[in-house]
Amino acid sequence: MRPPAKSEKSASEIALGWLHTARFLTTAPQLHFLPDLDIPEIAFVGRSNAGKSTCINTLTQQKQLAFASKKPGRTQHINLFSLGKQGVMDAVLTDLPGYGYAAVPRQEKVRWQQVMANYLVTRKNLQGIVLMCDPRLGLTELDEILLDLLRPRVQEGLKFLVILTKADKLTRSEATKALSIARLQAGGGEARLFSATKRTGIGEVATLLWDWAHPTATSNLAVGLPAA
Repeated sequence: MRPPAKSEKSASEIALGWLHTARFLTTAPQLHFLPDLDIPEIAFVGRSNAGKSTCINTLTQQKQLAFASKKPGRTQHINLFSLGKQGVMDAVLTDLPGYGYAAVPRQEKVRWQQVMANYLVTRKNLQGIVLMCDPRLGLTELDEILLDLLRPRVQEGLKFLVILTKADKLTRSEATKALSIARLQAGGGEARLFSATKRTGIGEVATLLWDWAHPTATSNLAVGLPAA
């Protein structure tokens, strides 16, 4: 009797393998230092201490890809990471500076809010935004401002996801309630629970990001055609 054939990789395995190819590309203190790219770009944004660096490192299965400062809010550069196997860059992950930390001078807060607003509104190849939120604290006023800023682009087709980090800190009922609220607040986007500790939501989020960056391949797979 022949052994069973190896099953094809699942969508989450493909997505996680793709994310594992992430490599540092460049860092920029201002928008005009960013390279002009014509490939999909997915940006991670959120309040300082929301778990952004941990989420990026968990998704890419790399411990120190995204830098987590010991002083939240002090990392104030835009960091880009390339994605793609065999030397072919097919997408970029962008780590935007955390915002809203009290220890950062007000003038610096205002400056970075403007930088991020300009990035989110004007970056032409921006394919999707991932907003990190600690569900125990909920969305802050700055998060709400960001949502209002993004709403027109989301309505035009920009992908948007709210990741509720540190979901292991919630009871089941609290998690259900937080997810329901986040879906309402996402305004046309999506929401997912996430925990690096409990490995919650990792495959789901990875698959979603892969789909964002490979819409043609995803459509082909859905109808049984080979990916490009």
